[in-house]
Amino acid sequence: MLFPDYRPRRLRQNENFRRMIRETRLSVDDLILPLFAAEGKGVKNAIPSMPGHYQLSADHIVKEVKVARDLGIPAVMLFGIPNKKDAMGTGAYAKNGIVQKTVKRIKDKVSDVVIITDVCLCEYTDHGHCGMVQGGIIANDATLELLARTALSHAQAGADMVAPSDMMDGRVAEIRETLDENGFENTPIMSYAAKYCSAFYYPFRQAAESAPQFGDRRTYQMDPPNSLEAIREVSMDVEEGADIIMVKPALPYLDIICRVREEVDLPVAAYNVSGEFAMIKAADKLGWLDGKKVMMECLMGIRRAGADMILTYFAKEAAKELSNG
Repeated sequence: MLFPDYRPRRLRQNENFRRMIRETRLSVDDLILPLFAAEGKGVKNAIPSMPGHYQLSADHIVKEVKVARDLGIPAVMLFGIPNKKDAMGTGAYAKNGIVQKTVKRIKDKVSDVVIITDVCLCEYTDHGHCGMVQGGIIANDATLELLARTALSHAQAGADMVAPSDMMDGRVAEIRETLDENGFENTPIMSYAAKYCSAFYYPFRQAAESAPQFGDRRTYQMDPPNSLEAIREVSMDVEEGADIIMVKPALPYLDIICRVREEVDLPVAAYNVSGEFAMIKAADKLGWLDGKKVMMECLMGIRRAGADMILTYFAKEAAKELSNG
């Protein structure tokens, strides 16, 4: 089909034509809102690098979840910020830990939003790493039981889904077995399966107070140049019992999202991370681009790459834009 017999512009002439042939749809149903739970009451600490986002005590978290629900957002992802940290990350799996308490509070007040909990130790360890440190090395196998205990404690508190983000080998199988043995065989696992060691996480580490106190996370998070390795990581988590596969970050790894979508028949999530959010917000503030339009274009690009759901700090703003048509 060549010009002039074929003219692609024929079907771009007006908005109704464009709507009729649109290949990718972005819906509020695709969005998940991340939230940061802090100890105390009446706490609303602004996160400087993430405008519009805060460390929130449970009373404010409940309000945010209600806002999300009213906007049609089906799910939130909960991260915890404890008052105390230690080498074993005991706050992660404590019965009255910050996430556990907040989940119970949300479930008591808002019943019709999916509560997903991040399962990791970095927010709770005084060294800031996602696993146990032994001899200066992040110990993979010694960490698995603690991650499983964390996931179980979240499920017992009422979490609808758990999401391990630590990148320890074998943690999905350990969590699945522990959940099943304790009567939570119907609790799904959203696995951060292809999580890269990225510079785009910086604002999140400020928000979650989880920066490593020595070294970095390159021994367990994925090396950015690698693509085939992502498929191996994803395949392992599928075999171990993951219900949803996640790629993180999203925008620099659209090719990975696309490859994962082609390789697996499970739902695929993508995390539009804090650095991606912060860049757009900063450029919008400087008047260098139209923040709303760029936000929607980026989210559409993530969907077009193959993501079925998107964790994004833009969730509320995007939901409002989508409701406006």
